[in-house]
Amino acid sequence: MTASLVFVLNGPNLNRLGSREPEIYGSETLENVADLVSREADSLGLAVDFRQTNDEGELIGWIHEAVDRGADVVLNPAAFTHYSYAVRDACAMVTTSGAKLIEIHLSNPATREEFRHTSVVAGVATGTIAGFGSGSYLLALRALAR
Repeated sequence: MTASLVFVLNGPNLNRLGSREPEIYGSETLENVADLVSREADSLGLAVDFRQTNDEGELIGWIHEAVDRGADVVLNPAAFTHYSYAVRDACAMVTTSGAKLIEIHLSNPATREEFRHTSVVAGVATGTIAGFGSGSYLLALRALAR
């Protein structure tokens, strides 16, 4: 049996984890998160493709690739969460294709600055998990494996 493919996609500034505002985002690096995700995916029988970009167009291209490959998506859209209608429209293609898209966040945007309270992605996501640090990624994988 072939493992289900999950794209784990990360938006802008997440390459700076570990050094960027550790009081909010923690001390783990994105490489640490990728290792945790890989181990969890293996234990759940999932295959992951873990990527990060600071470029909106590249992220949208990856979401299109996930649609074309029939993959589920775990997405940390980072700042694109709050204003990128282009990312939102690409995410809608995931869920209308029959795949699942889980929006995740390391911190809880609802407890932060007011501009972070609105997600343009949430309305087209299968679900949202926020506030559990790197555990948000693991919870998303577990939800997809169910």
